[in-house]
Amino acid sequence: MRNSKSTRLSSPRIIIMGFGLVILIGTILLALPLASEAGESIGILDAFFTSASAVCVTGLIVVDTPSAFTTFGEIVIMFLIQVGGLGFMTFGVIIAILLGKRIGLKERLLIQQSTNTSSAQGVVRLSLNIFLISVVIEAISALILTFRWMGEYGFMRALYYGVFHSISAFNNAGFALWSDSLMQYVGDPVVNLLIAFLFITGGIGFTVILDVSRKRSWKDLSLHTKLVLSVTAVLIVVGTIMIFALEYNNPATLGDLSTTDKLWASFFQGVVPRTAGFNTLDITSMMAPSLFFIIFLMFIGASSGSTGGGIKTNTFAVLVLSVFSTIRGQSDTQIYQRRIELQFVMRSLSVIIISLGVVLVSAFLLTITERNSMENLDFLTILFEATSAFGTVGLSMGLTYELSPLGKIIIIFTMFIGRLGPLTLAFALAQASYKQSYRYAEEKILIG
Repeated sequence: MRNSKSTRLSSPRIIIMGFGLVILIGTILLALPLASEAGESIGILDAFFTSASAVCVTGLIVVDTPSAFTTFGEIVIMFLIQVGGLGFMTFGVIIAILLGKRIGLKERLLIQQSTNTSSAQGVVRLSLNIFLISVVIEAISALILTFRWMGEYGFMRALYYGVFHSISAFNNAGFALWSDSLMQYVGDPVVNLLIAFLFITGGIGFTVILDVSRKRSWKDLSLHTKLVLSVTAVLIVVGTIMIFALEYNNPATLGDLSTTDKLWASFFQGVVPRTAGFNTLDITSMMAPSLFFIIFLMFIGASSGSTGGGIKTNTFAVLVLSVFSTIRGQSDTQIYQRRIELQFVMRSLSVIIISLGVVLVSAFLLTITERNSMENLDFLTILFEATSAFGTVGLSMGLTYELSPLGKIIIIFTMFIGRLGPLTLAFALAQASYKQSYRYAEEKILIG
């Protein structure tokens, strides 16, 4: 009996294998000469990196997307982004329903793990809602972008651009069909507002979207929704102000822009690090304080149950609230007249410590593998790239283009861990848990 239990795959392991399979399929397709503008394969490693970046909705690239890939290759990337953002289990539910298949308890538990929900009850309906919400938001946004770009590119090309960037933005991927990302639209209100709306909406999570749509007042919202919306609003405001203040006189970024364009650029670049990966300013020309602040935002990332990565806004909020409660001498962590259970505080702490470990280990390994790849390579650049990969952001200071083969593999694994979540991987790799039948005597230690 023990052997049969030990060989049975757990939900996290199935999810990891599922994402790995999607990445493998994407690698094969992107390695085909049909996907390359040059008419010959871009190579297995570069195809593997691009596929992993798309499925993990990161946006880091080792080859220039618009010039390296054909329309076929770009469509493959777009499909991988959609599957990676919504989760392969969501698509599995849709296919099962279309085929008239019954979704059993095991599949519901998998969906629960994949969508990061607290209960297996109602997960099928949640998957359907996720799919419908995504399709509706992406379709409407694609049409708006089509009308915006129709004068420049014609209807069909504008429609294609609109669909691609709507999917990329809503899923927080950051892939763009221009080599400079969105820098040419630095002061464009339509592009700035719509792309930002898409990745912010995708980043707050589907449970939050559904909760807001069903409740009539702030008082009726769940604590999770209130935390996510509050922290998101604070980070948007703080991010905009910090980028505006730090880059105001930098001639390579905001310095030569008009006041209106400075505000648009500050807003966009202040919210993008929350896992989106587009840029309207030259990242490599930003000041060191701005880059360090962006690293902080990338580490926090989006919210639980969303298309984004990072430690998540609610995780960050719970730990900050716990610290304030400790400073005040309170035994409970409280917010909005609700108490947060200790297990969630400890889980938040675990997520942050594991995540910090992943980023630092990745950065440490990159200092070894990339020491000869770029002249005057500093640790800030390496830390920026490692955090961007873990947070599935996609912003880059130029290191990704110059990565060695080993460096590419390190970043691939970092993106994969960042997309699935440190706790999911930890649970998947851990041995079967057991309930301890005894407790040791308690003893105090000195802290601080």
